[in-house]
Order: sequence, then structure tokens, then C-alpha cells
Amino acid sequence: MIAAPALASHTHPPADALDSLPDGPALDRLLFARILGLAAQHPSRAVTASLGLTRDALAELIRRHAAGFADLLSTLPEDSGEDAIEEEDLRAFLLDHRAAGTVEEEWLAAIVARRSLEPNHLWQDMGFADRRELNAMFRRHFPSLVALNGADMKWKKFFYRQLCEREGLMLCKSPNCEVCDDFAACFSPEDGDPLSALARAARGEGGSGEGA
Repeated sequence: MIAAPALASHTHPPADALDSLPDGPALDRLLFARILGLAAQHPSRAVTASLGLTRDALAELIRRHAAGFADLLSTLPEDSGEDAIEEEDLRAFLLDHRAAGTVEEEWLAAIVARRSLEPNHLWQDMGFADRRELNAMFRRHFPSLVALNGADMKWKKFFYRQLCEREGLMLCKSPNCEVCDDFAACFSPEDGDPLSALARAARGEGGSGEGA
């Protein structure tokens, strides 16, 4: 759980326009603060398990990008919990498309794989303010994925379609997306409210950090 002062220390400018997003390391700081802000709101589940990271990896992430969350570390288990059946494959798929071989990309591959198991839009389950922040993350760290997903399919749908195709599995009955009856399920807008109080605060919508 994040206390109000810690929340305030991670408030960022609104993300209502794509041009307002930072770039480079500043973008990483914003995104990792969003991610940690959501994960820390659920004390019944360790942040390590929520994000698929070991305590050592999380400690290094916080040291580099989110020092205000250092108090989380004292109560965390060392391991990241048990993988779901598809997580290893999804991490490997993401890392096949990373931009620079950085440790940040390793962390994000683990986080995306773990958060993809959650029931909401991926941008929400990552703690982001909107889908544009998610796309900015992919452009910075996994740009070839953005090119591969040129039709802008919903990211979770896209991942599992790619994994099925790698295994030679038939995911869809339609010969192409344009004639599929479920087109909207894969390509419709991913609207909704951010799940994270941190993200809401960054958008100027208030939030005390005491819950989703």
C-alpha cells in the first residue's frame, strides 16, 4: 500500500496527449512508477508475484527508476511466484523483439507476461493511464513488435495469436481478420478508466493511494 506522500512523489504530467509523454529514461521512470503504483495497492499479493520479478530484480529496478518505492522491499519474498503455463513462452517471445538487450527489457518482458494473465485491458493491468503509454513502452523497448502488430490488434489478443502460430495451432476459423465475426473483440478501442490510483493522480483525477 502506498502512503499519500509516496504517491505525491510519483505524480507525473497528464498523459492526455501523446506529445506530453516523456522519452528515454524519463519515460522508463514514469512507466515503472505506474507499474509499481498499481502492484503496491494490493497487499494481499506480494509485488514480486504481481510483477513476475525476484526481490533482487525488483530492488535493482527501484534503485534505477523508482527510489520512492524502496520501502516495499523489506516485506517481499525472494522469488516471483509460480509461472502460469504460458508465461515462459510469452517472455521469450517478447525478448525476441527487444530493442537493445537491456535489463529493463528483461524486467518488462517478465512484467508483461505476468500482467497479461489479469482480466482487464493490458494497459490497465500494467497500471498505465491509457493505452498510449503502453504503446510508448513497446515503441521504446520492443519496436519490432509494434511493426508486427501493424493492424493495432489488442495486445493480449496479439500475443496469444503469435504464440499459437509459433506452435502451429489454429486460433481463428476465419481466413482473415476483416471477415471475422469477432473482429471487434480483437480490434475495438480499449477504453476504460485506469486501475491505479497513481495513474489517476497523474491525470489530475485525484486518488489517495489507498486502493484501486
